Amino acid sequence: MSAPERRAEPAADGGPRCPWGLATEDYLVYHDTEWGRPVHGDDALFERLCLEAFQSGLSWLTILRRREGFRTAFAGFAIPVVAKFTEADRERLLGDAGIIRNRAKIDATLANAKVLADWPAGELEALIWSYAPDPATRPVPRTLSDVPAVTPESTALAKELKRRGIRFVGPTTAYALMQACGLVDDHLVDCLARGGER
Repeated sequence: MSAPERRAEPAADGGPRCPWGLATEDYLVYHDTEWGRPVHGDDALFERLCLEAFQSGLSWLTILRRREGFRTAFAGFAIPVVAKFTEADRERLLGDAGIIRNRAKIDATLANAKVLADWPAGELEALIWSYAPDPATRPVPRTLSDVPAVTPESTALAKELKRRGIRFVGPTTAYALMQACGLVDDHLVDCLARGGER
Protein backbone atom coordinates (compact mmCIF):
# COMPACT_ATOMS: atom_id res chain seq x y z
CA MET A 1 0.00 0.00 0.00
CA SER A 2 1.50 3.34 -1.01
CA ALA A 3 1.80 6.01 1.66
CA PRO A 4 -1.01 8.23 0.27
CA GLU A 5 -3.39 5.22 0.29
CA ARG A 6 -2.76 4.47 3.96
CA ARG A 7 -5.80 4.20 6.16
CA ALA A 8 -6.07 4.60 9.92
CA GLU A 9 -3.69 2.24 11.70
CA PRO A 10 -3.65 0.85 15.25
CA ALA A 11 -1.58 2.63 17.87
CA ALA A 12 0.04 0.82 20.80
CA ASP A 13 -3.30 0.90 22.63
CA GLY A 14 -4.97 -0.82 19.68
CA GLY A 15 -7.08 2.18 18.71
CA PRO A 16 -6.91 3.25 15.06
CA ARG A 17 -5.29 6.62 14.35
CA CYS A 18 -4.32 8.67 11.32
CA PRO A 19 -0.93 7.23 10.26
CA TRP A 20 0.95 10.53 10.72
CA GLY A 21 -0.08 10.53 14.39
CA LEU A 22 1.86 7.31 15.01
CA ALA A 23 5.27 8.65 13.99
CA THR A 24 6.27 9.89 17.47
CA GLU A 25 4.73 10.14 20.93
CA ASP A 26 4.62 13.94 20.51
CA TYR A 27 2.56 13.54 17.36
CA LEU A 28 0.25 11.00 18.99
CA VAL A 29 -0.58 13.30 21.90
CA TYR A 30 -1.11 16.25 19.56
CA HIS A 31 -3.23 14.12 17.20
CA ASP A 32 -5.40 12.76 20.01
CA THR A 33 -5.90 15.91 22.06
CA GLU A 34 -5.60 18.94 19.78
CA TRP A 35 -5.50 18.52 16.01
CA GLY A 36 -8.90 19.01 14.46
CA ARG A 37 -10.56 20.26 17.63
CA PRO A 38 -12.14 23.73 17.57
CA VAL A 39 -9.91 26.60 18.65
CA HIS A 40 -11.50 29.93 19.56
CA GLY A 41 -10.23 33.29 20.77
CA ASP A 42 -8.12 35.84 18.94
CA ASP A 43 -4.88 35.14 20.84
CA ALA A 44 -5.22 31.36 20.49
CA LEU A 45 -5.84 31.68 16.76
CA PHE A 46 -2.99 34.17 16.43
CA GLU A 47 -0.70 31.60 18.03
CA ARG A 48 -1.79 28.89 15.58
CA LEU A 49 -1.47 31.29 12.65
CA CYS A 50 2.07 32.19 13.72
CA LEU A 51 3.14 28.60 14.34
CA GLU A 52 1.79 27.45 10.98
CA ALA A 53 3.80 30.22 9.34
CA PHE A 54 6.95 29.21 11.25
CA GLN A 55 6.34 25.61 10.17
CA SER A 56 6.44 26.53 6.47
CA GLY A 57 9.26 24.51 4.93
CA LEU A 58 9.87 22.54 8.13
CA SER A 59 8.44 19.51 9.90
CA TRP A 60 5.51 20.24 12.21
CA LEU A 61 7.36 18.18 14.82
CA THR A 62 10.10 20.81 14.83
CA ILE A 63 7.50 23.43 15.80
CA LEU A 64 5.62 21.20 18.21
CA ARG A 65 8.75 20.49 20.23
CA ARG A 66 9.54 24.20 20.47
CA ARG A 67 6.02 25.39 21.18
CA GLU A 68 6.66 26.27 24.81
CA GLY A 69 9.74 28.19 23.71
CA PHE A 70 7.61 30.09 21.21
CA ARG A 71 5.00 30.85 23.87
CA THR A 72 7.64 32.21 26.22
CA ALA A 73 9.39 34.22 23.52
CA PHE A 74 6.16 35.74 22.19
CA ALA A 75 4.48 36.52 25.54
CA GLY A 76 1.90 33.77 25.18
CA PHE A 77 0.94 35.23 21.79
CA ALA A 78 -1.09 37.95 23.46
CA ILE A 79 -1.74 40.21 20.49
CA PRO A 80 -1.64 43.57 22.37
CA VAL A 81 1.67 42.62 24.01
CA VAL A 82 3.39 41.34 20.85
CA ALA A 83 2.18 44.42 18.98
CA LYS A 84 4.29 46.54 21.33
CA PHE A 85 7.49 44.54 20.86
CA THR A 86 10.46 46.80 20.14
CA GLU A 87 13.57 46.47 18.02
CA ALA A 88 15.27 45.11 21.15
CA ASP A 89 12.62 42.39 21.34
CA ARG A 90 13.21 41.59 17.69
CA GLU A 91 16.93 41.18 18.31
CA ARG A 92 16.16 39.00 21.35
CA LEU A 93 13.96 36.77 19.20
CA LEU A 94 16.61 36.48 16.50
CA GLY A 95 18.99 35.16 19.15
CA ASP A 96 16.54 32.84 20.91
CA ALA A 97 17.54 29.20 20.40
CA GLY A 98 14.16 28.09 21.79
CA ILE A 99 12.35 29.15 18.60
CA ILE A 100 12.98 29.09 14.86
CA ARG A 101 15.23 32.08 14.25
CA ASN A 102 14.00 32.96 10.79
CA ARG A 103 14.14 36.71 10.27
CA ALA A 104 11.29 36.87 7.73
CA LYS A 105 8.97 34.78 9.91
CA ILE A 106 9.79 36.76 13.06
CA ASP A 107 9.24 40.04 11.23
CA ALA A 108 5.92 38.77 9.86
CA THR A 109 4.77 37.75 13.34
CA LEU A 110 5.57 41.17 14.77
CA ALA A 111 3.97 42.98 11.83
CA ASN A 112 0.86 40.79 12.02
CA ALA A 113 0.45 41.53 15.72
CA LYS A 114 0.54 45.25 14.99
CA VAL A 115 -2.17 44.84 12.34
CA LEU A 116 -4.35 42.65 14.54
CA ALA A 117 -4.02 44.97 17.54
CA ASP A 118 -6.11 47.48 15.59
CA TRP A 119 -8.92 45.00 14.93
CA PRO A 120 -11.94 44.90 17.26
CA ALA A 121 -11.91 42.06 19.79
CA GLY A 122 -13.22 38.88 18.24
CA GLU A 123 -12.70 39.97 14.66
CA LEU A 124 -9.85 37.56 13.91
CA GLU A 125 -11.88 34.65 15.26
CA ALA A 126 -14.99 35.70 13.34
CA LEU A 127 -13.01 36.13 10.11
CA ILE A 128 -11.24 32.77 10.31
CA TRP A 129 -14.34 30.82 11.31
CA SER A 130 -16.39 32.44 8.56
CA TYR A 131 -14.39 30.28 6.13
CA ALA A 132 -15.29 26.97 7.81
CA PRO A 133 -17.06 24.85 5.19
CA ASP A 134 -20.30 23.06 5.90
CA PRO A 135 -19.26 19.56 7.08
CA ALA A 136 -22.13 18.09 5.09
CA THR A 137 -20.47 19.26 1.87
CA ARG A 138 -17.15 17.53 2.61
CA PRO A 139 -16.50 13.85 1.96
CA VAL A 140 -15.02 12.00 4.92
CA PRO A 141 -11.40 11.08 4.11
CA ARG A 142 -10.74 7.34 4.04
CA THR A 143 -7.03 7.45 3.17
CA LEU A 144 -4.27 10.05 3.35
CA SER A 145 -4.71 10.72 -0.37
CA ASP A 146 -8.25 11.93 0.34
CA VAL A 147 -6.94 14.80 2.50
CA PRO A 148 -6.33 17.97 0.46
CA ALA A 149 -3.45 20.41 0.95
CA VAL A 150 -5.44 23.39 -0.34
CA THR A 151 -9.16 24.06 -0.72
CA PRO A 152 -11.22 26.89 -2.20
CA GLU A 153 -11.96 28.02 1.37
CA SER A 154 -8.30 28.10 2.39
CA THR A 155 -7.43 30.00 -0.79
CA ALA A 156 -10.14 32.55 -0.04
CA LEU A 157 -9.10 32.84 3.61
CA ALA A 158 -5.46 33.41 2.68
CA LYS A 159 -6.47 36.03 0.14
CA GLU A 160 -8.61 37.89 2.66
CA LEU A 161 -5.96 37.79 5.39
CA LYS A 162 -3.39 39.15 2.93
CA ARG A 163 -5.82 41.84 1.77
CA ARG A 164 -6.17 42.93 5.38
CA GLY A 165 -2.41 43.14 5.90
CA ILE A 166 -1.55 39.73 7.35
CA ARG A 167 1.78 38.44 6.09
CA PHE A 168 3.26 34.98 5.51
CA VAL A 169 -0.02 33.14 4.96
CA GLY A 170 -0.78 31.31 1.73
CA PRO A 171 -3.49 28.80 0.82
CA THR A 172 -1.51 25.81 2.14
CA THR A 173 -0.70 27.51 5.45
CA ALA A 174 -4.32 28.64 5.72
CA TYR A 175 -5.54 25.08 5.19
CA ALA A 176 -3.13 23.70 7.79
CA LEU A 177 -4.58 26.30 10.17
CA MET A 178 -8.12 25.19 9.29
CA GLN A 179 -7.21 21.56 9.98
CA ALA A 180 -5.40 22.28 13.23
CA CYS A 181 -8.13 24.57 14.59
CA GLY A 182 -11.09 22.37 13.80
CA LEU A 183 -12.65 24.30 10.93
CA VAL A 184 -12.47 20.99 9.11
CA ASP A 185 -12.20 17.43 10.43
CA ASP A 186 -9.56 15.64 8.39
CA HIS A 187 -9.15 12.70 10.75
CA LEU A 188 -9.60 9.59 8.61
CA VAL A 189 -12.95 7.84 8.73
CA ASP A 190 -11.74 5.01 10.99
CA CYS A 191 -9.64 7.23 13.29
CA LEU A 192 -10.89 7.22 16.88
CA ALA A 193 -10.20 10.98 17.15
CA ARG A 194 -12.62 11.82 14.35
CA GLY A 195 -15.41 14.07 15.56
CA GLY A 196 -13.74 14.68 18.91
CA GLU A 197 -15.21 17.48 21.09
CA ARG A 198 -17.25 19.16 18.39
